[in-house]
Amino acid sequence: MSELHKFLFDGLPVRGAIVRLTDAWTEILARRKANTDGGEWPQAVRELLGEMAAAGALMQSNIKFNGALVLQIYGDGPVKVAVAEVQHDLALRVTAKVVGALAPQARLPELVNVHNKGRCAITLDPKDRFPGQQPYQGVVPLHGDHGEKLDKLSQVLEHYMLQSEQLDTTLILAADDKVAAGLIIQRLPVKGEGNLAGSMVSKANEDEIGLNEDYNRISILAASLKREELLELDVDTVLTRLFWEEKVLRFEPQVPHFACTCSRERVGNMIRSLGREEADGIVAERGEIEVGCDFCGKQYRFDAVDSAQLFTAPDAQPPATPTVQ
Repeated sequence: MSELHKFLFDGLPVRGAIVRLTDAWTEILARRKANTDGGEWPQAVRELLGEMAAAGALMQSNIKFNGALVLQIYGDGPVKVAVAEVQHDLALRVTAKVVGALAPQARLPELVNVHNKGRCAITLDPKDRFPGQQPYQGVVPLHGDHGEKLDKLSQVLEHYMLQSEQLDTTLILAADDKVAAGLIIQRLPVKGEGNLAGSMVSKANEDEIGLNEDYNRISILAASLKREELLELDVDTVLTRLFWEEKVLRFEPQVPHFACTCSRERVGNMIRSLGREEADGIVAERGEIEVGCDFCGKQYRFDAVDSAQLFTAPDAQPPATPTVQ
């Protein structure tokens, strides 16, 4: 069973969390493999999406937010976009759009950042928005402060947390076809609130009160965790091996799981956005409108009668300028 454990280091300004996605991750891959329209993702893409799912679950668990955390990686490589979406209850789903061939062991730059134009975006989309409320989004490039390409997703997200949230973060991620896992260590802020992290304080002030030493020690221990250990060892063993000299306070585990938010109603709204003329044209040419969910593979079909009903309902008014969502 998939599991996520949050923990604190007693008396120290450091927090952490570790996640192992097992059944949730294998269900995602099985659904994709069974999807006759998309087929199985290449190995390098599967590993990237697994790491994104683990990272998204870790970040969502660290914020008090009733809505979806959406992690996107996009750019100018054969992977045009990769998405991991995690709800407040740790329901998660992932997808990717791949348009070119790639090597089995391709790294992040070869996947999505060939010409250094890749970007990482984290969006917080509230479940119940207030009128006029927009999702919060932070975006960072897939390169460091001096233009160097970042080889790993963990490096990108560490850079994001430091630049956008001003939180020192150590992140270890790994994925194969059976497990997607991650470990995150963050230095706790002293006061104040802000953005994704929920609170932050200037690095200068933290240095003045001597918080660096504890975080740096624990960060070095976390960074010693090998990919194979993260994938193969259970949570108790990992935490004991890494932090056996520290007093770790653990919270009740949470259970991440696969779930898709697609629905016939949402697909119907998407068809409405095309406008009646285009929808009627598709029905005339193909006999029906067929839409498959990129996340779960479910197929939705609208025949001529179904399509007509979308545009005759009292509240079904197509937009003045049709757009494809």
